[in-house]
Amino acid sequence: MTQTLSPEPNKPSNKLENWLDAENIVYVVKRILQGLLTILLASILSFIIIQLAPGDYLDTLKQNPKIAEETIKQLTNQFGLDKPWYVQYWRWFVQVVTQLDFGTSFVYNRSVASLLGERIPATLLLAISSIIITWLIAIPLGILSAVKQSSWTDKILRVVSYLGQGFPSFITALVLLIIAQYLSPLLPVGNMTSLNHTELSPIGKILDIAWHMILPTIALSITSFAGLMRLMRGQMLDVMRQDYIQTARAKGLPEDKVIYVHGLRNAINPLITLLGFEFASLLGGSFIAEFFFNWPGLGRLILQAVTAQDLYLVMGSLTMGATMLIVGNLLADLLLKAVDPRIKLENIK
Repeated sequence: MTQTLSPEPNKPSNKLENWLDAENIVYVVKRILQGLLTILLASILSFIIIQLAPGDYLDTLKQNPKIAEETIKQLTNQFGLDKPWYVQYWRWFVQVVTQLDFGTSFVYNRSVASLLGERIPATLLLAISSIIITWLIAIPLGILSAVKQSSWTDKILRVVSYLGQGFPSFITALVLLIIAQYLSPLLPVGNMTSLNHTELSPIGKILDIAWHMILPTIALSITSFAGLMRLMRGQMLDVMRQDYIQTARAKGLPEDKVIYVHGLRNAINPLITLLGFEFASLLGGSFIAEFFFNWPGLGRLILQAVTAQDLYLVMGSLTMGATMLIVGNLLADLLLKAVDPRIKLENIK
């Protein structure tokens, strides 16, 4: 857990030198190595679980009388499905390490890498925009709720947070779809772009994507917003009871400075620590938002790949998903260090 630190003046230093010091470099290298090991173990486990599932992609083709047996045998040999699972995994692993080749999708008959390259930006765009919206709304409301403790404002905000956390993501998505239906055509309910997207100007294309992002971003943000607001409120209440806050008030400092400089500075640290986990939960929750709003992201791709038992597409998607989660957690730790240079990275758990 991150310890609360009383605000003390820091000695002026060169920020670039701080980031290039041995502590940061060693920490980043250590986390990267740990991440690579995690991805390796996760890929092995995923491959074994997929192999334990009954049947494979070719079972569907075998049921089609129009497909000759020779074609089935050719595809089995082409994709290496006639080999033991450990041989299949080793061939796939060597391809990934040496050529960044995740194999060929059975369903799309395209390289997995090209499919991932199309879908990952859409998922990242949705997740990052949701985090930005969530923090811009939840942090100020959490502070307001703490400052107005036990007032009607605080009670209303707490009820809103309870309702937000109590709503399952799929219910939220359904409600938004119903609202969009009544407001049609004000809000789009599917895809990432309009039919005439290619004909728009560069600014028009950006606005078109942003327009289509409204509903899935709200669906992803509601639950996260409610939890983050409650956490911000609790952290602010805890910090505002500390002795150094009372000392700052006794010195006659303006209340705004006490709250936003001395209080918020320490209350925000645990939330930054949780940023990586929030990023992970958003990537997991994107399955629902992408499915309901037909968003062409990684979540939908994994769901379709698992349903069709598209082995190499599943492996590639899971590997990239794990990589994104590990990178998100690493960035959260580095952001925490940037916000408060007094924190030692090796003490972050």
